[in-house]
Amino acid sequence: MKNYAKTGKSEGARTELHDKLGLTGAEISINEMPAGASVPFIHSHKENEEIYFILSGKGKAVIDGEDVELQGGDWLRVSPKAERQFFAASDSPISYICIQVKANSLDTYTASDAIIK
Repeated sequence: MKNYAKTGKSEGARTELHDKLGLTGAEISINEMPAGASVPFIHSHKENEEIYFILSGKGKAVIDGEDVELQGGDWLRVSPKAERQFFAASDSPISYICIQVKANSLDTYTASDAIIK
């Protein structure tokens, strides 16, 4: 068995990478919404925080009733219990990556988790 997995982006509005890459510590999705579209529900999480990277376009997130404007290049972290919904601007599509991980689970990272040879 290989120590890596590789995939490409699927056609359509959403590509989930959990199953495609055999992820064991995160869920990652690539999302595209046309101008004027939105995620059709408000949601929160029990344990997982979400980190968003806006690839291109513009829109907004409504988080606990507060409008947070978003545009290409922005990063956004949302805590598990925060209620959220995402919208593309009326005049622009939006494309973003969402990374979902268990809150407070990061013990080591970068060089502290590396084995240097």
